[in-house]
Amino acid sequence: MRQKPGLLSRLVVSSLAVFAADWLLPGVSIDSFSTAIGVAIVLGILNATLKPLLIIITIPLTFLSLGLFLLIINAIIIGVADQWIEGLTVNSVWTAILFSFLVSAISSWMYKWGEGR
Repeated sequence: MRQKPGLLSRLVVSSLAVFAADWLLPGVSIDSFSTAIGVAIVLGILNATLKPLLIIITIPLTFLSLGLFLLIINAIIIGVADQWIEGLTVNSVWTAILFSFLVSAISSWMYKWGEGR
């Protein structure tokens, strides 16, 4: 039976995923790894608080768009993080959507890779 990763390991994985996504996307700029840690913390807080509220408010739009509106909600979350964190810069909505997708994909891959060891 596998244990769920602890808070510290999730923070490290999320920070590394944010840093890797910054490296891969030209429209994203993160000043340092400590900024990436801050981004991971803020994204975790926003995903736990603001995202569920936005999902509830936009249920009709999400339903009509067959779930694609969730990409816009993810971009909004990244935009809020961009406003709150001094060392994070995201150039456009499309870049925010790609950044969100990459962070999720990289984090998932890192967790799967860690389980296989």
